[in-house]
Amino acid sequence: MSVRIDRVVTRGGDKGQTSLGDGTRLSKAALHVEAIGVLDEANTAVGALRSHVSDAALSKRLMAVQNLLFDMGGDLCMPDGSRHAKRLTDSVIAPLEAEIERVRALQAPLTSFVLPGGSVPAAWAHIARTAVRKAERAVVALSEQTTINPVLVPLLNRLSDYFFVLGRHLNDDGRQDVLWQPGASLFAEPL
Repeated sequence: MSVRIDRVVTRGGDKGQTSLGDGTRLSKAALHVEAIGVLDEANTAVGALRSHVSDAALSKRLMAVQNLLFDMGGDLCMPDGSRHAKRLTDSVIAPLEAEIERVRALQAPLTSFVLPGGSVPAAWAHIARTAVRKAERAVVALSEQTTINPVLVPLLNRLSDYFFVLGRHLNDDGRQDVLWQPGASLFAEPL
């Protein structure tokens, strides 16, 4: 598929509306637009993570995830019943689950909840995880309002799992995880 964009400034959204892929005009505050927007946010977080990854194979996998997130936005951009919609199928879930298990199998067992942090790439993996969770919430909210591709919610759920295990992988497969210590807050005691 070839895409050609001749103009970036169109002024079409100057009054607070935008178009879906089938031409439907919606408020930029609509749940549909919000769901597409938070998928873009998640994609941006993955792009930032990629900029901190030196492993070429992992960078390639993350690029595939970015393309998948963009495909999900494209799926949502074409409302139910659109003739030219390209819908994702559940065939993308099994390979993602296999990758999650492959990465998880290398990791130290969990002994506590993991706090975001550790290495810079691991911290970015956690940012990507939370961005994907935000996208999942937006897509669920949209699904409660209109018909969407039912593959999108479980796929976002798996992507969040992927970024959790990836964060642990980027912290020396969990050996450098930052673990939650209940009651260890600096603010638990008066200063």
